[in-house]
Amino acid sequence: MKRSEINALLEEARAFFERHGFSLPPFAQWSPAEFVARQDNAAHLIRSRCGWDVTDYGAGRFDEMGLVLFTLRNGLLSDLNAGRGMCYAEKLLITRRDQLSPMHTHRVKAEDIINRAGGTLVVELFGSDATGQLDPQGGGAVMCDGLVVPFKAGDKLRLAPGESITLRPGDWHAFWAEDADVLIGEVSTVNDDETDNIFHQPITRFSQIEEDANPAHLLVSDYPAHLIG
Repeated sequence: MKRSEINALLEEARAFFERHGFSLPPFAQWSPAEFVARQDNAAHLIRSRCGWDVTDYGAGRFDEMGLVLFTLRNGLLSDLNAGRGMCYAEKLLITRRDQLSPMHTHRVKAEDIINRAGGTLVVELFGSDATGQLDPQGGGAVMCDGLVVPFKAGDKLRLAPGESITLRPGDWHAFWAEDADVLIGEVSTVNDDETDNIFHQPITRFSQIEEDANPAHLLVSDYPAHLIG
């Protein structure tokens, strides 16, 4: 992805959040220089990878397969492993109409995916086989707003604004917006995008960036190159 494209997407995302009544924390506005200047007291934000994230999953077709995210808060794996402390995370995501977030699962993270506003959110589901891989014939059950909902392999659940689904490790899922763009809320256990996204197809979680412009804001994937963390 080109940095100029990412800059434009971040501006669009901020406007989208505001339009739907979600205000971002102050660090969402920081320039790269301000983030560098404040990195000592922002150490937790850096270590836990809070902030902006844009991905095309390495495919170079953002309009077809991609996502804009902002991690509002996140604990550390050390807390989760200790079973105490900040063991949770919260994100906002924007999925565009017919824009795929591809089939994947998590080994550790359980998550609530919530349609906060916009169109219909479609979630396609598969179960896991005995080795944890996607089972093309495998079903299971999830919770939707606290109610148990059985599913068969390939079932597509449609969530209207206000509705949610709880996904546990081993629940294979893909999602996209139908009818109109969707603002998604995600509440989960500690989020580790470095190692805990297992994709069904050989794709990557983070994008390769062509630096055709200066970054308006750092992405979480920029932190290692710009910040001490």
